[in-house]
Amino acid sequence: MAEAALPAATPILFASLEAQLDALDRLPRGLWLGGMTHSVGELALRLTTLDRLRAQLASGALPPEADWCWPGTPLAVGVVSRIEQLGLANHCQREPALADTVLMSLLFHLDLIADYQDRGAAPAVAAQMALDAFSADWQARCGVMDELAAVLGVVPELAGNDRWDALAGMLRSTQWQAVVEARQAMGQLPALAAVIEALGRAQATPPDASLPQGRQASAAAVPAHSTQTRCIRVPDLPGETRGIQRSARISRMLPAEAALLGHPRLRLVWHARRAERTLLSYEDDDLMSETVRHTAMVPAPAPATRPAVRPRRGPMLVCVDTSGSMQGAAEAVAKAVVLEAACRAHAQGRDCRVFAFGGPDEVLEMVLSMDADGVLQLTRFLGQAFGGGTDIGAPLARCLDALASARWRNADILLATDGAFGATPALAARLAEAKAASGVRVQGVLIADRETIGLLELSDAIFWVRDWRRFGATEAASPVHSKSLTADYFPGALRTDDNRRHTVSGQAASHAVRAGQRAQRRPPEE
Repeated sequence: MAEAALPAATPILFASLEAQLDALDRLPRGLWLGGMTHSVGELALRLTTLDRLRAQLASGALPPEADWCWPGTPLAVGVVSRIEQLGLANHCQREPALADTVLMSLLFHLDLIADYQDRGAAPAVAAQMALDAFSADWQARCGVMDELAAVLGVVPELAGNDRWDALAGMLRSTQWQAVVEARQAMGQLPALAAVIEALGRAQATPPDASLPQGRQASAAAVPAHSTQTRCIRVPDLPGETRGIQRSARISRMLPAEAALLGHPRLRLVWHARRAERTLLSYEDDDLMSETVRHTAMVPAPAPATRPAVRPRRGPMLVCVDTSGSMQGAAEAVAKAVVLEAACRAHAQGRDCRVFAFGGPDEVLEMVLSMDADGVLQLTRFLGQAFGGGTDIGAPLARCLDALASARWRNADILLATDGAFGATPALAARLAEAKAASGVRVQGVLIADRETIGLLELSDAIFWVRDWRRFGATEAASPVHSKSLTADYFPGALRTDDNRRHTVSGQAASHAVRAGQRAQRRPPEE
């Protein structure tokens, strides 16, 4: 049996001093570095307060100034007042990175109090100057976050201070006005927003404890006790002799070692060996048995409240037509579709990839996200004007290639277009195979007056934006009574299964015509 490992000794000499700095283990580098080198207050109280403030801001709350251990009563009252006026606690809710940025900014401005005093300002005036600078710094930032939240529904993930100026400049650009107009357009199309919401095939996800819970049978953990008897080898306990070892045990040394004691000089060698614990001795030990009781938590069937597994929508693949025929009001609706898809995907934790297509080999591919770079990219795209030809083959081919990957396996395709294109038979056949194999659905958004053969062949369902003209310079209604003019008046033009069975190739038709012409040239029989 192996010897039982002894527990490592825990040093307690500096435990009380190190306990005062436990907050360093929980603070990010930017906060603990700024907190340790700060000039206001004591180190331990400052670090403890920063740790508490970070957790409170991330939860959307702020402790009263009486509970602040740092930076002191007068300053704490001013800081709480400024944070409440700016509404920073609401912005930092569920955003730990933004809460860290706010606290690092607070450390920076409060650290300037000593500089203001060196320039001749009184302590109260220096504190007021620092608080005013903090408020002015975050006044503009809160305006940026408020406007982004009003238009996008979310605030981009801002992990540092290097993207605020870029976002503020974007809000003053003409491209941002296109984003605002797209949001206003989608606000007038609630039915289209519901169509985009339903995209993506549902898949099971882990339960969310924040959702309402249902009463279900679950396996509750209960304590279970068990006993175990084991044998432990105890060295140097009188018992069984196992061999020879070196030690300082006189009672177990060999006779050869004892013979050295009778020699006038070699006895000094014996004393040296004993001091060095190198006397040859018998190795013996014995086994002792002990009973150990173990307690473990084991699952036991019991009725308990457990969150139910909820379905989650899959990702979205959006193909938006940017050809010249989409200019004007149709362009505004198409941009609204892209904006709504990006916002819905971010709010629900889904992936969204956009393919903006024009003529041959004119495909702009974007994976939309709601961080600072993603918002800037989305704004640049929505601020561009549409123009060019139309080629649906390239974006659909990329969508089908994406469906082969694990990330996009459960995606659905959204096609926003005026339908002014034609799909090749090979592309239509490939898409049909993908629908049969993976279950992918193609949702069409018709921004025109009538369906086309190409759009009917590719789409499983078509949502008609009939009043698309009112998003442009005119309020005129659609001049047609139905979008299905092609299916109503030219049913033979569609590539349905029945039409395909009754359709012959051009070569077969040519042979039939020539055969009929030869039959007409034959002379009548006498």
